[in-house]
Amino acid sequence: MNSHSFLTLIPARGGSKGIPRKNVCLFAGKPLIVHSIEQASASRHVTRVAVSTDDDEIAEVSFASGATVVWRPADISGDTASSESALIHALRDLEVNEGYRPDFVVFLQCTSPLRKADDIDAAIGKLLDQQADSLLSVSPSHRFLWADVNGQATSLNYDYRNRPRRQDMPQQYVENGSIYVFRREILLEGGNRLGGKVAMHVMDEDASWDIDTPFDLRIAEMLMNERTGA
Repeated sequence: MNSHSFLTLIPARGGSKGIPRKNVCLFAGKPLIVHSIEQASASRHVTRVAVSTDDDEIAEVSFASGATVVWRPADISGDTASSESALIHALRDLEVNEGYRPDFVVFLQCTSPLRKADDIDAAIGKLLDQQADSLLSVSPSHRFLWADVNGQATSLNYDYRNRPRRQDMPQQYVENGSIYVFRREILLEGGNRLGGKVAMHVMDEDASWDIDTPFDLRIAEMLMNERTGA
């Protein structure tokens, strides 16, 4: 066990378009946000869990699951508000009202319920071992990426005129949005969840599934049932 304090912050506003009331919709028998709260609470390193929300139901569910609730102002709760704005507000709120200043923040998005508590501990361990300032979770990617550049289809991560075998390509990773860990100062001074020396925690592809649409929800429930044998 290390001597650092790790605060898990889970932003969860009430509005959502892809899936109405997404953050509290039932997933594997529990409101979606509860999975992230329980995963953080099961971590060996996390010392406190807090949810930033503007919604009464999310607040009630989060509090009942053992999380501190930080009420988010309306001006940073809309569709265009960044996650960073909610994280910064929560840190400042806890400092002003409680004098609480964690060393590190573990930022979880509750739309990634298939992560494991072990993933959180492994991510924190990687950041500490590498003496990094911030960390993001990623999944291996072997995809050939293209973009439309001024009306011209353009290959981004390989030369289509000399197509490599996938196994011969340099290992690449995709940011999966499940876990971020960073020093408190990185966020407050830079306004970004990533900065300084950045490390990566590699997760299995199925544990990286992100829920944004009803289709995503069905696939994630299928993966969860496969994991639990339900």
